[in-house]
Amino acid sequence: MPYLKETFPKKERIEEFLRALDPYKEETDNQKIIDNFTKIYIKMVKEDYQNQYNNTNKQIVNFLEKEDDGVKIIWGNCFEVMRGMKSESIHCIVTSPPYYNAREYTQWKNLDSYLDDMRMIIREAYRVLDNHRVFVFNVGDIFDNDNISTTSTWGKRRIPLGAYFTNIFEEEGFTFVDDFIWDKGEVQSERHKNGNKPYPFYQYPANCYEHILIFHKHRNDIVRYPCPICGCLKVNGNAYSEIGLKSWECKNLDCFKRSKANRGKRFSLKTIMTQGRQEEKYAIEKDFIKKWRRDVVKINPVIKINSKGENILGHTAPFPAVIPEFAIKMFSYPNEIVLDPFGGSFTSVIAAKQLGRIGVGIELNKKMFRKSSMQNLKKSLQPQLFNNININISEIDLV
Repeated sequence: MPYLKETFPKKERIEEFLRALDPYKEETDNQKIIDNFTKIYIKMVKEDYQNQYNNTNKQIVNFLEKEDDGVKIIWGNCFEVMRGMKSESIHCIVTSPPYYNAREYTQWKNLDSYLDDMRMIIREAYRVLDNHRVFVFNVGDIFDNDNISTTSTWGKRRIPLGAYFTNIFEEEGFTFVDDFIWDKGEVQSERHKNGNKPYPFYQYPANCYEHILIFHKHRNDIVRYPCPICGCLKVNGNAYSEIGLKSWECKNLDCFKRSKANRGKRFSLKTIMTQGRQEEKYAIEKDFIKKWRRDVVKINPVIKINSKGENILGHTAPFPAVIPEFAIKMFSYPNEIVLDPFGGSFTSVIAAKQLGRIGVGIELNKKMFRKSSMQNLKKSLQPQLFNNININISEIDLV
């Protein structure tokens, strides 16, 4: 009780916690008792943290929490939409942003204004992403004018968006983990070839790769968590296992498991999540792990133009389904929420649903992309994929 009072200072919260345990008072399986105690405790700690944020939008929250078929489309500005979400309510984020001035619908005055907008979005994404979770971010370096020094054509240069974004992510609290290089294969373009000038300083490579950047969120959470072995809250703070990832050591001498040196279980909120789900049903296929064992991965670009010259996806910049598939399999569990802030053709939402998650996609350009995107969703989520059950696509319009 002293430890509960430390975590839940308000008497009514402790009473609510104890009431939530009532259904398990007759349980005789020790592990089930501990698991339920821990689950309820973590849930209520999360609720108290979420209640510190006062700008949630009830319409958005209700839409996200409503039980449906797990295919949720939000038409609106992703920054404004995420501002209306609960803190730490998303379990995985995977996206590819609009590239600076690469399309007619993605235009900025200069590179600084573009990066400022992206920073605000990444800052909000940090807040809504659950603690100790992962953001997978696909971006390519581009050749363009940053429009900072000059707007003349001689101001065009290679702009290392991957480097700029990595810096922004870390400044906004994320930890850089990995940079997978998406090898797009043989270059077809003749740009920069300068075949008539085979001399020094005239030869430059054509861009044939993109980054798949992996970032962890580790918000420094000093709340005391129960030992996953005995459920006791008599734990002491232990060394940090990563930046912002606080760990604990059980000090209950009657714990069911202690080391040869009589030390208690050492754990963190992250290990409670990961070690408690090391079951066959959560296992990733060996071939899939092998494919992503190296950080240079060959992925064919999406074919969006058919033989008739028609855009079959209706979007000018779709990214391959294998990228969200990688993010979802590697960094989430079934029934969790996967968010793509720049929905586009909603490839991430489709992959999430097909892998048993709840897919949420945000897209600003409803007028431009809705018809083609909805066709893509319905075509991809065919009834036979889900035992002949028709999939309903839930939408909300905030444009």
